[in-house]
Amino acid sequence: MQTTWKGTISFGLVSIPVHLYSATQEHDVPLHQVHARDGGRVRMKRYCEREEKEVPYAEIAKGYESPDGRTVTLTDEDLADLPLPSKKIIDVLAFVDAAEIDPLMFSKAYYVGVADQAAAKPYALLRDALTESGRIAVTKIALRTRESPAVLRVHDGTLVLQTCIWPDEVRSAAGIAPEEDIAVRPQELRMARSLMDTLSEGFDLSQLHDDYQQALQQVVEARIQGVEVPHEEEPGEAPDNVIDLMEALRSSLRQARGGHRGRAAEAPPDAEAAAGEPESEAAVPRKRAPAKKPAAGTRTAKEASVKSATAKSASVKSTTAKKTTTRKSAAPRKAS
Repeated sequence: MQTTWKGTISFGLVSIPVHLYSATQEHDVPLHQVHARDGGRVRMKRYCEREEKEVPYAEIAKGYESPDGRTVTLTDEDLADLPLPSKKIIDVLAFVDAAEIDPLMFSKAYYVGVADQAAAKPYALLRDALTESGRIAVTKIALRTRESPAVLRVHDGTLVLQTCIWPDEVRSAAGIAPEEDIAVRPQELRMARSLMDTLSEGFDLSQLHDDYQQALQQVVEARIQGVEVPHEEEPGEAPDNVIDLMEALRSSLRQARGGHRGRAAEAPPDAEAAAGEPESEAAVPRKRAPAKKPAAGTRTAKEASVKSATAKSASVKSTTAKKTTTRKSAAPRKAS
């Protein structure tokens, strides 16, 4: 891993020589500007408007245009003489709880590694102290020509330095959120919480991937191989208005429980009933009406059938008995 910065962490009277390494990397598919007609590469040239010609990089300096239109040129010597007390030093200013730093201030992250073996013990001391206290260290650092606040925290047993923007660079959010008082019913809150819980079941952040970059890579490969570019169906547009908030929550909850994650069998108890709101008619199971008891002196169909069968059986037996008696009485008497 390539070193991006070398310096020292100043922790009271303790100095820890360290190196910084980029903790993140982007995986964008590199695209260049080309001439659409023939595919020729289009390159940017440094062009001087006054002399109307291209100038070499060595003749380029930084400039500032004042509000009245005048341009002030700043040389490398001017910038080198600027005071940077935190140059090559990560100065620990204080230790605070992580919740005191607004995530809006966080910028780029760097892994912090030791510069030599002698720095291993003070490195471990600072790391373990941060871990045990649950705090982060507020620092300042100068990277290139810009001084920035930064924090030191622990990630997977490694110190991480995360640069921040200055507090006055965070814009105010006043006037963006709805200012009028909006009453949210307890039922709506319970339904929203249930939807949050359902969507969060089994969620694994490490499984997220960039669908756009994968699709772009497939298009590039198809162009290289001269085959048809794959096309996918575009997702439907989300509704831009909410007519019934509770019904929208119910529909979202049913979708999340049903096919969204394929865990219908593991669905939690019905949040719609817990929310105190009636479910839609299609979702409410119909209860069977209790069987009516027959009134006194009235026979049910089953009882009537059984008694009828019994009566028929008795009738058959009676008929058989009569026939047998008739035959016996009709038989001739023997002579005495």
